[in-house]
Amino acid sequence: MKRRHKLLAWIVGIPVTLLIVLVSALVTMLSLFNWNKLKPTIDAQASTAIGRPFAIDGNLGVQWMREPRSQGWRAWVPWPHIVAQDISIANPAWAKQPQFAHLDAVRFSLSPLDLLRHRVRIPTLQLVNPSVDLERDKQGHDNWTFELPQNSTPSAWTVDLGAIGFDAGRIALDDAVGRVHVHARIEPLQQAIPYDQIVAQATADARTQAISSAGRGAAKAMAKGHGQDRPDDAAARQSSYQFAWTAQGRYQGAPLDGGGRIGAVLALQQADRPFPLQAKLRIGDTHIALVGTLTDPLHLGALDLRLWLAGSSMAKLYPILGVTLPDTPPYATRGRLAATLGRHGSRFAYHGFHARVGGSDLAGDADYVTGGARPKLSGKVQATQLRFADLAPLVGGSGSSTTVPPPAASDRVLPMQAFRTDRWKAMDADVDFSAGRIEHGPSLPIQSLSTHLVMDDGTLTLDPLLFRAAGGQVAGMLRLDGNAAPMRGTLKLGVRRLRIEQLSQRFAAMHTSLGEINGDATLDARGNSVAALLGSASGQLKLLMDNGAISRNLLETAGLNVGNIVLGKLFGDRTVKIDCAASDFAAQDGLFRTRLFVFDTQDALIDVKGTVNFADEKLDLDVIPHTKGLRVLSLRSPLYVRGTFKQPDVGVHAGPLLARGAGAVALGVVAAPAAALLALVAPSHDTGNANTCTTVLQRLRNSTRR
Repeated sequence: MKRRHKLLAWIVGIPVTLLIVLVSALVTMLSLFNWNKLKPTIDAQASTAIGRPFAIDGNLGVQWMREPRSQGWRAWVPWPHIVAQDISIANPAWAKQPQFAHLDAVRFSLSPLDLLRHRVRIPTLQLVNPSVDLERDKQGHDNWTFELPQNSTPSAWTVDLGAIGFDAGRIALDDAVGRVHVHARIEPLQQAIPYDQIVAQATADARTQAISSAGRGAAKAMAKGHGQDRPDDAAARQSSYQFAWTAQGRYQGAPLDGGGRIGAVLALQQADRPFPLQAKLRIGDTHIALVGTLTDPLHLGALDLRLWLAGSSMAKLYPILGVTLPDTPPYATRGRLAATLGRHGSRFAYHGFHARVGGSDLAGDADYVTGGARPKLSGKVQATQLRFADLAPLVGGSGSSTTVPPPAASDRVLPMQAFRTDRWKAMDADVDFSAGRIEHGPSLPIQSLSTHLVMDDGTLTLDPLLFRAAGGQVAGMLRLDGNAAPMRGTLKLGVRRLRIEQLSQRFAAMHTSLGEINGDATLDARGNSVAALLGSASGQLKLLMDNGAISRNLLETAGLNVGNIVLGKLFGDRTVKIDCAASDFAAQDGLFRTRLFVFDTQDALIDVKGTVNFADEKLDLDVIPHTKGLRVLSLRSPLYVRGTFKQPDVGVHAGPLLARGAGAVALGVVAAPAAALLALVAPSHDTGNANTCTTVLQRLRNSTRR
């Protein structure tokens, strides 16, 4: 070797050798150092930082080892592997428990080279047998918020924590504000369980629960779209479940119990490393099951779950999910829940869901967004089969599962269950709903329903609201303002071309009738139930029927007891063909007054006058038959209709009704109502002939005193 090369080797080699010797000496000294001497300093610094006592009561040890995941020359740099045992964090003085958390040990490795850049990099933090007690009192004070020291100067140091490893542990939550008292325990499994095996078991369990909650029809509904709502879980299949957890307690006053499985390492920064989750919970009679993954939890990243729900009413999900849903019959649903979580707002997408609600099958997509003035629910829902009785609870009808107790039994007929307007301001909504097939028995032949539902700051609007029934349609809008006290409602409906022969499959005589029904209703009202709204309604109601037929059996089927009794007294038990029925009611504060109410039959023209009071459900009507030619009715004398909706009193007037205007049907005072009803007359689709009511209404409009 040349002299200059030897000299260069000595110049370079001596400092490198000295550095190696110094590093080795430093590592040796650090290895021999008694780190327990630093515990008082560490305890004091940590206590100051979090604002409450912190203590390492066990051994504090450090071992220096090379990090196998390092590459190149960095692989030769030893890392400190730190183990701190018997760690405790105290609670604030107001808390019930003395400690916020206790750990048997904490293990982690620290990158020494990153410390030169003021960066504390810990690839994995391993928690050994953690025990955590979370508390919040009635005043809203919680023990998981730490009083960190205020410093206007930002710290030059950053903390980079890659993942958290779990061990057996215990977590308790005592929340007086949310009325939650839960104890959970985490235990290691004897062997890891693959992701797909957990998914298969969760699917089978959810199907069994759906049948138990919503009947065997739920199994068929749950099977629809199976496999299409699977998340993109290729990465999840690489993971496995290594811990089991169980939980017991109470939630919002209802008993809670359940369990599930989780993974072993929660990756805080690797978005491509999902953390597997599985849960099966019962809260009251609501059952919740989920299986899926959580990714990027440090930045509140995303959830991707299969979610099953089942219970006695969707309204009971409000205290659990915070989502305002209507009272429903027993239900079961399955779908994919994808959530993007954020500190200032989150988005939850429940897509491709299929549900069984009572006897109805529903499917669609729903999105729930937080972070605005109010949470908002939006989406599209289709009912492949809708049982109309399942909608009854939405309007306070029979079978309602509302948690508002119905009033005691009385002589009232109209539904008095209260609308849940107290929850309307909790959430906004924008949902398109449609039903292609509706079941309501043969007495109400509604073929389809579609509406656009909007809930905006406590105001519910259904616009448009469209029913297709009996060959025609009912179209309009409904608006309920839950901010008003009492609630204010507006209803506008138009009935067009309902075919009489399609109105009832039970009544054979209807099959040969070729007429149709047209009508309009415009009402404003105030009240917090159907009974209160009708009892305060103001507006008008118009209805025309031509070429129809009516019998006592038909009226009995429709539940019209008053009409059943009147028809029996006038015509006996026979079916009566009606050339035209025309009615025009003016309503004021629940009192519906007849401006025109006539039935034109082959035997007579029947004039009905008086009032129907929906406020107190009382009747005050006179029924006046005007016999045509030589035809004889079973009763020629006028009738009176008094009493209540539930117990009507129908009798025969003893004398003439001059004071009540018995002959008014033949006078010009009905000209204006008759002219207004002519606007509802439409030509027949099948024959092209004029509506039969045209002749009757024109005769009434042009009538003069004789």
